[in-house]
Amino acid sequence: MMHCMEKVRETMPIVHNITNYVTVNDVANVLLACGASPIMSDEPEDVADITAICGGLNMNIGTLNKRSIEGMFLAGRKANELGHPVLLDPVGAGASALRTNTALALKEKIRFAVIRGNISEIKTLAAGSGTTRGVDADAADAVTEENLDRMVEFAKSFAKAEGCMIVITGAIDLAADEKDCYVIRNGRPEMAKITGTGCQLSGMITAFITANSNCQLKAAAGAVCAMGLAGEIAYGKLKDGEGNATYRNRIIDAIYHMDGGTLAKGARYEVR
Repeated sequence: MMHCMEKVRETMPIVHNITNYVTVNDVANVLLACGASPIMSDEPEDVADITAICGGLNMNIGTLNKRSIEGMFLAGRKANELGHPVLLDPVGAGASALRTNTALALKEKIRFAVIRGNISEIKTLAAGSGTTRGVDADAADAVTEENLDRMVEFAKSFAKAEGCMIVITGAIDLAADEKDCYVIRNGRPEMAKITGTGCQLSGMITAFITANSNCQLKAAAGAVCAMGLAGEIAYGKLKDGEGNATYRNRIIDAIYHMDGGTLAKGARYEVR
């Protein structure tokens, strides 16, 4: 994994982000922190040109509107034409008909390299419908030690069905293709108190797989480990009186200062 992170810093991939308005600034900053170069655009007249000068495309449905939906389809088709990796982050799929139907339509018409979401969002896409309580996973859907074997097989089977990698994030993270699944145990529960760590991770995964086209599953898992490890490092640096706003900044700082050796030493995962 250390080589995956070093490759991002060496190649500085440009990532086009059509992402959540709530977290767009943090996504840009975490991409800069990991060594990539972010561009943000969701205007339909602009997105194809922007995607053409980038190496990867990160699409997040967290704050949908008609313009951004049109932009996603246009950018996705352009990225597919150019052979660029595309990531789908189906934020809140299952919470509303618009989100669910948009995510399903994107999945049908755009070829994705990665679909990344919490377990409720991923289950919604796998089933074609579902319910969540918003952008957070339903507690009943959590990946736990008790259901881990079943969830690993679910991730692999969905990856096979979709022909792409599936990344499921939560207390235990999974990054799978149809053959292998990385089970990742980095992170802190306090990260759930910050809006946008998942959105930031989607941007980082896009950067990692863009820079590491020959080992994309390892790269995706490396990005997940890096974000979780940053959460651990940042939490250890919090001082009395500091809360989630400071924690957010310290996570980005931890990514900025992280090198391949730190990631290799701190990553906690197994492959099943």
